[in-house]
Amino acid sequence: TASGCDWQKGSVVMDANWRWVNKDGQNCYHDDNTWDPDICSDPANCALTCSIEGADYASTYGVSTNSYKDGVTLKFVTEGQYSTNYGSRLYVMDSEDTYKMFKLKNREFTFTVDDSTLTCGLNGALYFVEMDQRG
Repeated sequence: TASGCDWQKGSVVMDANWRWVNKDGQNCYHDDNTWDPDICSDPANCALTCSIEGADYASTYGVSTNSYKDGVTLKFVTEGQYSTNYGSRLYVMDSEDTYKMFKLKNREFTFTVDDSTLTCGLNGALYFVEMDQRG
């Protein structure tokens, strides 16, 4: 605004690429990221019959609210119960079903990052990507 910045509170969602896609407890894809033909015959059939597993953001992916409850903390390596997870990708939500669309032409966008604990060589970055509001 003309008088300064406006505080915005919102929510984030984990990229589906990090989450398990299954049908009745069976993984819908092979380790080489191809659909399992024994579970679904083609991508359209997989979209109808497979679902994205819910996520335990903190213990599996290392994503939690920060100590001030006004932002997120991301761990690069998270030792989970069943596996070790490296990295995460989050998207900002506008509602439960839509992504936040930023209109930044001739506007300022600011954010604060504490990168004091990043290990040398790690990339801690924020990216804007063009995508449909409904994904």
